[in-house]
Order: sequence, then C-alpha cells, then structure tokens
Amino acid sequence: MFATFMHSNMLSGSSAKVGFVMDNSDDEKDGVYGNYIPKELGRGSASTGAKFVDEVLNGQNKHCLENFRMDKHVFYKLCDILQAKGLLRHTNRIKIEEQLAIFMFIIGHNLRTRAVQELFRYSGETISRHFNNVLNAIMAISLDFFQPPGSEIPPEILEDPRFYPYFKDCVGAVDGIHIPVMVGVDEQGPFRNKNGLLSQSVLAACSFDLRFHYVLAGWEGSASDLQVLNSAITRRNKLQVPEGKYYLLDSKYANMPGFIAPYPGVPYHLKDFPSGCHPQDAKELFNQRHSLLRNATDRIFGALKARFPILMSAPPYPLQTQVKLVVAACALHNYIRQEKPDDWLFKMFEQDTVPQMEEPLPPLEVEQPILLIENSALDFAFETEELEFTSQLRDSIATDMWNDYIQDFSSL
Repeated sequence: MFATFMHSNMLSGSSAKVGFVMDNSDDEKDGVYGNYIPKELGRGSASTGAKFVDEVLNGQNKHCLENFRMDKHVFYKLCDILQAKGLLRHTNRIKIEEQLAIFMFIIGHNLRTRAVQELFRYSGETISRHFNNVLNAIMAISLDFFQPPGSEIPPEILEDPRFYPYFKDCVGAVDGIHIPVMVGVDEQGPFRNKNGLLSQSVLAACSFDLRFHYVLAGWEGSASDLQVLNSAITRRNKLQVPEGKYYLLDSKYANMPGFIAPYPGVPYHLKDFPSGCHPQDAKELFNQRHSLLRNATDRIFGALKARFPILMSAPPYPLQTQVKLVVAACALHNYIRQEKPDDWLFKMFEQDTVPQMEEPLPPLEVEQPILLIENSALDFAFETEELEFTSQLRDSIATDMWNDYIQDFSSL
C-alpha cells in the first residue's frame, strides 16, 4: 500500500526528542494566517473551551468549517474513529471533541499556545498535551487514508480529449515542496535551502482528483529533488508505481521508468507559451498538455496550505513534531476529501488554474534537467534499456498527440 513516511536520517540529531512539547514562552507572538484572527479570540471573552466547541458544533456548519477546517459531520466521524480505535478517550475535564478541536484550531489558524490558552481556558501544558495526543492519534491511523492508484484510467484523463488516449497509463503526478522548518543553530546547515531559508523538503505523489497517494516528509532543505525522489523509490516503505503505469514529473526531475518528465529545453509552463500561439512541434504540444495535467500537484499543495496554514511558517515545535504535522495534514486532507469531496476549499482548487496565495518561500531556482542518471550517490537501479524505453514511450505519446493535433487543426 502507498503510505506516508518520514525521512528517518534527519531524526537522529541532538534535537530529536521522545516527548513533544509545544513552545509556550510568554513573550511569543501569536502567529495567524494573513490578517485573520478568529473573532472568538477576543480578550474580553469569558467563554470556556467546552462552551466554545459546543457553540461551534451546535451552530451553523460554516462556523465549523471556519474554526475546525471541516464540516460538522466529518468532524464528528473523525472523533468516532479515534475513539473506536482507542487512540483518544474522554477525560474528566476534556471530551474527545474538544481535544480534536484544540488540534484543528491550532493547525487551521497557525496559532501559538498562548492564544489558544486564552480561548480554551487551559494551561499551556494541557493544550500541549492534547495537541500532541491528537497528532499521534492521527499519525497512528494515517495509513488508512492513503490508497494506491487503481488499474482504471483516471476520469480526468478518460473524459478529456487533450489527454486521452495519450496519457491513459498515467496514474498521477509527483512533485516536491519546501515547508518552513525551525531547528537549532547547530542543525541549520543541512536544512538551509538554495534561497538560504530553513526548510524541510517534502515529496508527494497525488491523483488527479487531489488525493495524496504517498508522502515523504522530513528531508533536509538542502537535499536535491532527485535525491529525495531516489529515497522515495528505494526505501523499504517506498513509493510504488503499478506495473505498466507511470507518474508525471516536472522539469526539475529526470525521465525514468515509472516517471515521465517534460522535454528539457522546450517551453513547459503555460506562461512560457505566448498568448494565442499554437505549439510549433510535437515536443511543445507534449509539454503543454503534460503541464496542464501535472498541475494537479500545484492544486493539491495549494489546497493543503490553505486548509492548514501552520504549514506556511515554521512552528516552534521539536523537529519530529514539525515533520509529523506535514504527514498528519496530508492524511487529514485525504480524509476530508473522502468524506466531503465537494468541500468549499476543494472547489477552489479543482479547476486547471490555481488561486493566487501568499507563498511562504520564494520559488526555488529551476534545476537543469539531469539527462543521465549515473550518479552513484543516487543509486538509481535502472538499466540503459529501461531508460531508453521510457524515452521512447514519451516520444511515442508526443508523436501520436501531434499527429492527431495536426489532423484536427487541418480539418477546421
């Protein structure tokens, strides 16, 4: 089964801790997403956490969406799942619903402990304990929310003449993203990316209906994209590609068995094509449609960050907790997508275009595509014949696509 895994090497440093404790310094600033501060956080509020949660869950559904990032019935079902599996239990003071609410409120609004203390009227230690209990509970069931691709042709391809039959064996797209990270001064070197910012590199494989198949979190920000992909396909719990199928990659990766990248040195992104101009040859047409289809990764990452803005900035937690948060957020994304596919946030990202959002990091420099995968440090186990076959497959798709394009264009 495709699943989520954390890069284990980076957890062996001095910052790796058994207990996960949230930073609760009195002088910290409350981190919020954009200019939004939930109105319930007014300092004059005398409401307790239990009363606040009851008001939200007994009120209009939109209030649950705003505060806990999911519909009420989806929220209640998750509580039932966590309780039935023995992962969370009611305590004398705090019910499971309130425990989950604390966690969702923090990751859904990027709030720090002190701000949540004011609303829920609990000590920092209590908030921290329940936050980590819920995080570990979600991690324990995360595998249940990740499903491998099936053998059928994705409807997003089957029902679109731009993609079918050319990409009929494509099951999804793979891409990486940099998530801001906070680490100790002594550990910052490996996590400093090309822009000089601290980040963890996260690789994900996703479907065209915006579900994660696989997530690998925790690689240091300085790691190359190919290094992270190599880890994903060679580790024990690896990203597996069904026989005869493949994923799409963008131009920073190489063309290899199970993964088809665009043609290097050829316009790729739609912005690279002048408005109103038609593709000039088979490679340009292939890259244009490849980009449209692979756009699913931009949309799924956009939806993930919009729902869980804690991923937009480095939260002051231990490194292991920061990595777990990425995996848990992807699992929750899949769970909500399964239970409420027409969720308001998903609707924003279901089209070909991605809504403009404030990016936590400037775009990384585009690496030159690596044409030969012979780096022993990467240890890709591909024979020359396999690489040639993948190259021929891409050429065959491009040729068929171009021939049909010319024929259709000539008939107009």
